[in-house]
Amino acid sequence: MIGRICFAAMVFIGVVTAPVRAEQSGEPPVVVELYTSQGCSSCPPADAFLAVLAARDDVIALGFHVDYWDYIGWKDVFASPTYSARQKAYAKAAGRRSIYTPQMIIGGEVDVVGNHPMDVTDQIDLMRDRPVRVKLMLQRGSGDAVIIAAEAVSKAAQAEIAAPLLVQVIRYKPEAHVEITRGENEGHRLAYTNIVTKWDVLGEWQPTEPFKAQIAAPGDEPVVVLIQQKGPGRIEASAQLR
Repeated sequence: MIGRICFAAMVFIGVVTAPVRAEQSGEPPVVVELYTSQGCSSCPPADAFLAVLAARDDVIALGFHVDYWDYIGWKDVFASPTYSARQKAYAKAAGRRSIYTPQMIIGGEVDVVGNHPMDVTDQIDLMRDRPVRVKLMLQRGSGDAVIIAAEAVSKAAQAEIAAPLLVQVIRYKPEAHVEITRGENEGHRLAYTNIVTKWDVLGEWQPTEPFKAQIAAPGDEPVVVLIQQKGPGRIEASAQLR
């Protein structure tokens, strides 16, 4: 079965008239990252489930398409080696020697097989028990500007956080359909949701002081900001502007 079922096969790794705001409440959204590939026959159910998660207001669902299955007959049109590297970094930080698809990383800390919806849902619920330590707000400015503001919720939170934190900006395409003409999913027209098209590290932040920045975010694609421990590790805060 190795080579035909991608989960079984492992890759070993050494101008705005009124302001629009996205702000964390007492229960900030849980970030779910799906690592997927159009060349993986096990991935379509996880891709479909990501669409379900994307419809929830309490979840930020992100589809990262990896490139390491491109050799088996179909090159994923959304894949990037940058996203494969992010997945590998998660594995290294967790002490795992392999990566797979479909994999969901929840809150930056927990990995779950992406086509096991109940396991994913359970982990999302568990993430709600984590204390909120960073408050994050996004606001559209004039033109294509987005204003980012963040601060630790207390002195105690500042002391608990492993600093510095990484401030990251993500853009995504809300949906797309692709005709697969080769590889494991040959003959299928597959739907994809919240396809990550850009992921940038804006910089590092020491939470002993408030953070504020203004970035250019041209185009209509939603904007997501993640504040995350290095590693990569726990996502301390997240918000999006759709």
